Amino acid sequence: MSKENVELIRGMYDAFAKGDVGGVLGRMSPKMVWIEAENNPYADGNPYLGPDAVAQGIFARCVGEWDGFGVHVGEILDAGDTIVMLGRYTGTNKKTGRSQNCQVVHVWRIADGKAVGFQQYVDTLQFARAMGLA
Repeated sequence: MSKENVELIRGMYDAFAKGDVGGVLGRMSPKMVWIEAENNPYADGNPYLGPDAVAQGIFARCVGEWDGFGVHVGEILDAGDTIVMLGRYTGTNKKTGRSQNCQVVHVWRIADGKAVGFQQYVDTLQFARAMGLA
């Protein structure tokens, strides 16, 4: 099942890169628990419960607050029902005009062919600086 889990997560990043939010959300369980990194400005809604909460609390903010927001997958690590992505966030904040190129790690939990958990680890200082918050 591990190979299928890697493909599930890879498919989420591919869909996100194409702007296919439905393709991302459709790979999540209705019981999805999404947690942004501590001190991330978007952690104010932690935990985000369910795909709709993720769409409104995270994805809408990424689109609304950033030009060219991107998740660049560097490596995907297979740990069975846990999949880890090592990569970077890029984009320019619309309010400040400052760019980011933040190191990021995503830890995904998979059950019954759907993503059920997400934990983000990111360079929150760089993220906040680009937003003019630090």
